[in-house]
Amino acid sequence: MAVLDMQEQEQLDTLKAWWKDNGNWTINLLLIVVLAIAGVRGWQYYHHKQTNDAASLYQQFVAQLASNDAKRVNDAAAVVTDKYAGTPYAPRAALLAAQVNEFGKDLPHAKTQLQWVIEHASEAGLKSVAGLRLASILLDEKDYTGALKLLNASHADSFDALYDDLKGDVLNAQGKPVEARAAYKLAFDKLDGKSDYRNLIQLKMDAFGAAK
Repeated sequence: MAVLDMQEQEQLDTLKAWWKDNGNWTINLLLIVVLAIAGVRGWQYYHHKQTNDAASLYQQFVAQLASNDAKRVNDAAAVVTDKYAGTPYAPRAALLAAQVNEFGKDLPHAKTQLQWVIEHASEAGLKSVAGLRLASILLDEKDYTGALKLLNASHADSFDALYDDLKGDVLNAQGKPVEARAAYKLAFDKLDGKSDYRNLIQLKMDAFGAAK
């Protein structure tokens, strides 16, 4: 195992502090974008009565989000997922409820909802967001094996860089700097050259020095 010198460790500590403050914002922004795009498609492709009923319940669920009451949000999400699991609204409700539970530190509930999305969502983008969020939670809990299992699972191609980046974080936490840097390099190469996120990954790679 490679040993980081003092300067490299300081860089890594600074990076970790930045990610703690901004990482969730980055991933949650991605979640909002995915839900917005997929939501439009959901309206376009599902018009039968069951989905219209689900849409009505989903709107009620969205209204509960503004209450900032986790119990009310979870109860409303459960109604949508229990009654209309096969509609495009159920995984959206579960994802957003999981986000509320993450912020409220109710991680067991959040993990259950994210796993539900992985198992039941028909849209690759939603499954990929759920897998990324769940892997992030498992990383924080030091369940590295579980996190890597999720990150190595099939996901939408557009998420490759995010998955490789988080995989690098897991490998780094395991004390595997060479493998971590290789994962960061994969993420770096898959991002657009103008992406600001690419700069963050470059910092991570720089913390390990030149590739061995």
